[in-house]
Parts: sequence; structure tokens; C-alpha cells
Amino acid sequence: MTYKIVDLFAGPGGLGEGFAAYEGGTRFKIALSAEMEASAHQTLSLRSFFRHVRGDSKALEAYYRFCTSADAPHPGEIAPLAWKAARSEAHQLTLGDPAHNRELDTLLDKAELKFDETVLIGGPPCQAYSLVGRSRNRGKANYVAEEDHRHFLYREYLRILHRSRPAVFVMENVKGILSSKVGGKLVFHDILRDLSDPGKALGGSTGARYTIHSLVSQTTFAPGDDPELIDASSFIIESEKYGIPQARHRVILLGVREDLGYDGRLLLSPSDELRVTDAIGCLPPLRSRLSTEDSDIKWRTTVVRLAQELQRDAQAKGMEAMALQLRAGTSRLGFTLETGALRYYKATPLSGESEYDKWVNDPYLGVWLNHESRSHMASDLARYFYTATFGQLHQRTPKGHLDFSLKGLAPDHANWESGKFIDRFRVQMPEAPSTTVTSHIAKDGHYFIHPDPGQCRSLTVREAARLQTFPDNYFFQGNRTQQYHQVGNAVPSLLANKIAKVVHAVLIGARPAGAGRRDEIERPRTTAGSVSLGARRIRASSA
Repeated sequence: MTYKIVDLFAGPGGLGEGFAAYEGGTRFKIALSAEMEASAHQTLSLRSFFRHVRGDSKALEAYYRFCTSADAPHPGEIAPLAWKAARSEAHQLTLGDPAHNRELDTLLDKAELKFDETVLIGGPPCQAYSLVGRSRNRGKANYVAEEDHRHFLYREYLRILHRSRPAVFVMENVKGILSSKVGGKLVFHDILRDLSDPGKALGGSTGARYTIHSLVSQTTFAPGDDPELIDASSFIIESEKYGIPQARHRVILLGVREDLGYDGRLLLSPSDELRVTDAIGCLPPLRSRLSTEDSDIKWRTTVVRLAQELQRDAQAKGMEAMALQLRAGTSRLGFTLETGALRYYKATPLSGESEYDKWVNDPYLGVWLNHESRSHMASDLARYFYTATFGQLHQRTPKGHLDFSLKGLAPDHANWESGKFIDRFRVQMPEAPSTTVTSHIAKDGHYFIHPDPGQCRSLTVREAARLQTFPDNYFFQGNRTQQYHQVGNAVPSLLANKIAKVVHAVLIGARPAGAGRRDEIERPRTTAGSVSLGARRIRASSA
């Protein structure tokens, strides 16, 4: 049986990719995905096209030509039927907008989804829940959490949960959601209550209810339970423990419809830890760019001068080990490096036997997609060079003004010495998982400095995508800033694939309580983006 996926707040499709690729795409099919941001929707649509043409050699060749050459036509022009199918799957919709809600409802009706064969996935936007976002909000004059619509976007997810009554749902969010409060109340407690009984939460008819499970512990939350009595942190998945080269810690909820009688016994299987070098070590080295009048000679001259100034200051301050490390790094700056490109050619196909390698590699792809460096100010180039060199010497990233004591390193920032930004410049250590890749990478790259001082740059979109376990043939659309945003906001697709394995086992193992056919259940009538108090009774499909 192939189960249908409804993917809300889909972004570029990381969560959906994991499900759609499970067991070669034979177990799950995305029936509908919704994303509001235009460039992410473009990426989502192109990826949908790639899935639709996997068995069509001509259309697949058109996709690879499009990846390889900027002069190639869009693959949708070569395979218009597949492109039409992709666009009928991936929709640009702003959930919460009444007109878009009506459109989504119409699309769901046309999809004719069956309760027992449907899975709802997605992660409502997290800016209002993240610790950084909440800190930023506190600095806004007249900010009132109760009036921030982003706190309540999960209710759009909830509305579709109530409407479609899927057998299983998967919902992802930042771990900051566990401590976020609105009106003095923990948001997460209300979310658990609402997700367990969507009909009651929406003030409409009663309907399907769900038991919410952790994917990494035996913690469950059933309708009527007291959220104060559970350890909410047990819903956090620490990605580095499950074969992801990134210490990404996220709340992921597995909801199983109550009548299926699932007991929560299935969990994610731990995997060996992957390092940054496992993920990006094979990518071709690049140099950064100068923000003004960039050229290979000017870049090299500028960085060598800055590196030598740091070296002299380290010697003057008696920091002999640092001076030697800086000198060694400076010697590598003489090599000529390219700056990459949206389509950057690679010499030979990659091969690898690890689970990660098999997931990301594509031997048919002749380019590195989205692998181009960005520009930095000369002062930041000095900090990047120093930060990566410090990491090599001390096996950690430098922190705060004490570690940035050399001349010219301190940024012109009012809070630099306050202790609030001790890791404002952070190198990703090659022998450990990376820190969490977030959308902030789109701003300046300071938190995502490449470990090689000779490259003197922040990570490229492809390197960030590798840490997020996106396959190499995943072509991110939009400008580079938009590409970074897409990657940073996504769920690691390999982790999603492992979650899909658990979900599939739940679906084929769980059975409705009682006899072979389920008792009749109510399905609510809905109107333009709202839940009606009225309901009609329908008979569910056989188990």
C-alpha cells in the first residue's frame, strides 16, 4: 500500500523528501504540499518534478541538463505533463489567509484522501518560539505576544488535522517551543492538548483524537492527560545521535489516531556520529570574495596582509603557538582557488558505502549545485581566518573578546564585551557534528565559518545542505540569500527518512481497536477556512 502525504508549511521539502524517498518511493506519495514563500515553492515544485520523472529517461535527462547548464531549457518545457503533475502537488499557499484556506480545502476534497491511508506532516513557522526570536521580540516596542499571529499558526495545522483525520501526523518545531509562553501560559501545553483532541480545541464537533508519542522515548500524551506530568524535553530529537552530521535539536511529535491502538513501542534507531568533514570534506575548496572590487590577486593580497598583521601581533603578545599556527595558515593562501558557482563542475563522481553517502550522492550529476562563496568585508576576512586558525590550534571555536584579543579582531559592536555574543564568530569543527544550521546563515555567515583557514569564508549553500542531508541533486531555487533561508529552515531529509520508517511500521502494524471494520466516525463540514459546528456521519474505509 502507498500512503498519501499532506505536507503543510513545507519549505523546500526536507520533511516531505524523507517520506517520498522511503524505500525508493514505494511507500509514501506526496498528495499535496503547501508553502507560502515563492522561492521555496519553486524548489518544492522542481523537486516534485524530479520525483515524477524518475522512470522517464527523457524527462530525467532534461532535469540533469537543467542542473548542468544555465543555457538548458527548464525541464518542464521538455516534459510538460510531469511539470503539470508537480504543480498540482506543490502549491504556493499562505495558511491562515481565508482565500488560501478555501483553496487548500478544495484541493484536499479533490485529493479524495482516505483516513487510514493519509499522513499529515509539517512544521509551523518557528520564529515566535525560538529563543533568538523571543529575545528579538522583547526588544520591540509595544510587542504583545498574544497579538503575534505566528504563535497560533499551528492552529492552521490543527484545522487540517481535524478536517482530514489522518492515521498519523508528524509535527516539527524548535525546542524553544517548550518554554515559550503567551499570557503567562506555556504554549506547548496547549499545543499538546489541542493536537490530542483537534475537534474540541477548535470549538467544533468532536472527531478523531490522537495519542502523541516521542520518537526517542516511551513518553506519550493521550487526550485528557495533564501536560504538567510529562517530561516535555523527551520529545526533543538530538539529530547527531541518529546519523545526521549536525547537532540539531528539535521537537518532533508523532501523533497516532486513537482508534489504531498503537502502543508507542517503535523508536528511532541510534546511529554512529557523523562529522563535519564526513559531510563537506569532499566538496571542492573555494576562496571567499571581497565585497568590493574582487579579484583573485586582490583577494589573496588582502588576506595575506591581514594574516601577517595577526601573526606579528601574536608574536608581540607572546602567543608563540598562535603565531606559528597563523604562519602555517598564511602559507596556504598562496594557492589559487575559485569562488564556485550556482553550477560548479566536479571532476569525478563520488562513491561511498555509508548510509549518509548513499543518501546524498548522485553519480549521474556532473556538477555541484549551489556551491559558490559569498563576499565578505576585509575586516571579517581577518576574523574568519583567525577563527578557523584558532579552531585548528585549540580544537574549539574562540569565544568572546578574550579569545579575540589580537589587534583588529574586535567588531564594532556595542555588546561585544557584555558576554551576550561570545560566539558571534564560530568555526565549524571538522571532527565533530556541526552546530545547528539555521536561517541566520543567510545574514552573514559568522556562525558558520569553514574550518579551513586557507578558504577564509563561511559555508556555501551546498555545504549547509550537506549538513542538512539534502541529496546533491536537490537544486535550490531563488537568489543565494533565499537558498540559505530554505536550507536553514528545513528538516534534515535523512532524519525525515528515518522517521518515515517508524511511521510506516506504525501504519502497517497498528489496527483499529475492536472488529474488522471501524465504528462510524464523524467528519466535520468546513467552510472557508473555519470549522463548522455541524457534522455529518460517514463510514470509514475498511481496516
